[in-house]
Amino acid sequence: MTRSRLCLNTPTPASPPSTWPTTMDLLKIFGIFINRVRRERPPELLDQIRGLTKWVPPPVKMTSSFVRESINVSRKRMDVSSLDMLQFHWWDYSNPGYLDALKNLTDLKEEGKIKTVALTNFDTERLQIILENEIPVVSNQVQHSIIDMRPQQKMAELCQLTGVKLITYGTVMGGLLSEKFLDTNLAIPFAGPPLNTPSLQKYKRMVDAWGGWSQFQVLLQTLKKIASKHGVSIPTVAVRYVLDQPAVAGSMIGVRLGLSEHINDANAVFSLVLDEEDVNNIQEVSKKGKDLMKVIGDCGDEYRRA
Repeated sequence: MTRSRLCLNTPTPASPPSTWPTTMDLLKIFGIFINRVRRERPPELLDQIRGLTKWVPPPVKMTSSFVRESINVSRKRMDVSSLDMLQFHWWDYSNPGYLDALKNLTDLKEEGKIKTVALTNFDTERLQIILENEIPVVSNQVQHSIIDMRPQQKMAELCQLTGVKLITYGTVMGGLLSEKFLDTNLAIPFAGPPLNTPSLQKYKRMVDAWGGWSQFQVLLQTLKKIASKHGVSIPTVAVRYVLDQPAVAGSMIGVRLGLSEHINDANAVFSLVLDEEDVNNIQEVSKKGKDLMKVIGDCGDEYRRA
């Protein structure tokens, strides 16, 4: 069983949706995946596949040789001559080495070893600093859901001004935003579905910070009414709502290949159109929760708090 994430992006007339998303956040196992595609699928499919990978370096001096060697390891591991997208993460903002790393990554992009340089879990302040240093990042991958609307409070405006896009994860909150958890009471032991993955446990803490399980049930009931109206599922509505937000270019949907691939829900996102009533109903419930910007901080701060 392989864990990965599909990236759903709003198609244009020139790039209609297929029956299977072709952009995948596959991390270290992309080489295994792409080799299987080479063996089992027509050659033309290989040209459509895009793999997003991440680089999270240790807090050492970001020399050109260190960055180059690290990216060469990724290229070899993923079995590609050029990485489609390298998403860079940096833990400690007090160490300005992230600028050196990104400048070296930009050099590798110019050499053709990376096609696009991007960020993951950077906040608005640091994104602005990066752009002021004329580092051409194309996107920032951030946590974004109906509950977690922090990216829309500051970052989306900067993105719209500069052309940087948001790629979102946590959009269905590890599966919490689904029929499976509708009308459940987790306060009663064994009464509801188990929170048996790190992702579910993480996003349950996010629900608690936002407004608690009772308020979350009100949101699920609202989403269920909208989903039934359109003949889709709760996750489909949740993803469509976030894709419709300013600056959002794509949304990551977690899958476990062979177990929970969510192909039907993923395809339904592209044809779903939320009307004004749907959006107003979602916003009415969403705004009753706490402002997570005040509770947690800006995008990515949940990973950097002491």
